[in-house]
Amino acid sequence: MFKKASDFQFLGFSDSDWAGSSDDMRSTSGYCFNLGSGMFSWCSKKQDIVAQSTAEAEYIAAASAVNQALWIRKLLTDFVHGANEEH
Repeated sequence: MFKKASDFQFLGFSDSDWAGSSDDMRSTSGYCFNLGSGMFSWCSKKQDIVAQSTAEAEYIAAASAVNQALWIRKLLTDFVHGANEEH
């Protein structure tokens, strides 16, 4: 059950496993984003390259999450500006 959030924060989280696939030793990246009390964007994907360390796998996951966060921030900014222009 969801309840109304008292603050409307944009939060993001990312994580990865290192060499989680025993078939090809590739890691899996994941991220999710919340706005207020609801999660609205998420992804889990096997990384394209074989990371040589946990730090590299985490860096790849974080870079993917930041890319998505920048796009979402731009989209939300456009929504706010569009709503302000209509009034």
